[in-house]
Amino acid sequence: MIVLAGNITFDPERSDDMLAAVATVVEATRAEEGCLEYVIAADPLIAGQLNLFERWESDEHLGAHQKADHSRIFQRALGDCGMSGVSIERYDGASVTKLL
Repeated sequence: MIVLAGNITFDPERSDDMLAAVATVVEATRAEEGCLEYVIAADPLIAGQLNLFERWESDEHLGAHQKADHSRIFQRALGDCGMSGVSIERYDGASVTKLL
């Protein structure tokens, strides 16, 4: 299992456009083979920040996602919305224990 987590900052004045792009990419990505979880959400305390969390079955599935048209369209939207920073970390082979 591959896990990605991080955040993206963008121009807060473009929040409506950014959230529309997020909704489109999340819907398309969740339908992809190998996508276990995909969340991009506006931070409730930091204007202009998105928080990202993804879980993938394998590198192959993640790679296919990164090449998908909807991923490329979303990357363009990030630029159009004044992306000013990105920090995403990758976690490989994490063991999972259900807490609740």
